[in-house]
Amino acid sequence: MAEVRRGYVRPLDLKHGRVDLTHGSGGRAMVQLISELFARHLGNDYLGQGNDGAMLPAAMLDGKPARLVMSTDGHVVSPLFFPGGDIGCLSVHGTVNDVAVMGATPLYLAAAFILEEGLALSDLARIVESMAKAARAAGVPVVTGDTKVVEHGKGDGIFITTTAVGALPDGLNLGGARARPGDAVLVSGSIGDHGVAIMSKRENLSFDGPIVSDTAALNGLIAAMLATGADIRCLRDPTRGGLAATLNEIAGQSGVGMMLQEKAIPVKPVVAAACELLGLDPLNVANEGKLIAICANADAATLLAAMRAHPLGSDAALIGEVIADRHHFVQLNTAFGGRRIVDWLAGDQLPRIC
Repeated sequence: MAEVRRGYVRPLDLKHGRVDLTHGSGGRAMVQLISELFARHLGNDYLGQGNDGAMLPAAMLDGKPARLVMSTDGHVVSPLFFPGGDIGCLSVHGTVNDVAVMGATPLYLAAAFILEEGLALSDLARIVESMAKAARAAGVPVVTGDTKVVEHGKGDGIFITTTAVGALPDGLNLGGARARPGDAVLVSGSIGDHGVAIMSKRENLSFDGPIVSDTAALNGLIAAMLATGADIRCLRDPTRGGLAATLNEIAGQSGVGMMLQEKAIPVKPVVAAACELLGLDPLNVANEGKLIAICANADAATLLAAMRAHPLGSDAALIGEVIADRHHFVQLNTAFGGRRIVDWLAGDQLPRIC
């Protein structure tokens, strides 16, 4: 709690201090938390307006009017800190990516924080600093936000909801209903890294090699892909439910099937070994820094080359094709020469991974 003596407010003790209910009360302590922590790291001209909402310029891309795209996402990952990331950077990456895979350029972020009484201020500072670093790297500032504090035992440390606004050029239309038989299916890199990193931390498991989350903002990679002029039908980030759920969703939207090649799908050996130990299928495990691209087959080589030229797509691969199938099945030609259906999960094998 901030100590007030003769007009002096003691600075936040970010090393030993704790969040308490006064930090969400609307009074001096809340103003102090916002000014000394959130505004310090996330501050910019828009956030600095200090109003209940940010006044933003009209959406323009390359001097031309553009359509607005908005997406929002809640983040409840457990644990808060995991190999390769934390809830702060994840809350930026996940929402930026949801806008970017629609073909839009992410422009602004809003953030809402639900804090639990007793959360260490040092942890909160670490999370906000990570969030600010991720926002700067993505080039998408946090321009407005909200903070609430709940009683001890009524939350789980911190939950973060982020909303992104982006601008979509006229004439560009990407969506899950646009896949056609004969199209190529590409993935930007190895799958399953994020979900296995979360599980290994949660269960205190260690493996022969490090397993770190792939959490990253994909807007730069997507911009490079769009710049090729390739006929991209659909982009999607395979988060919860992994590659399997995402491709089943697209197949249903487009009324098509998918035929995948197991040998072509990149999975790191340590992730594959961890999945085998934990009884998980890498195709069902969440990712936070990968994307699926479906494009016209004639443009697959061009698009793949552009993906591999970007740091976030260096391990990109062509993993299958879209086929005609009235049942809308996603199928897999296995490494052993067989074939199986890649179905939706019946439940959630890895809860609270994002």
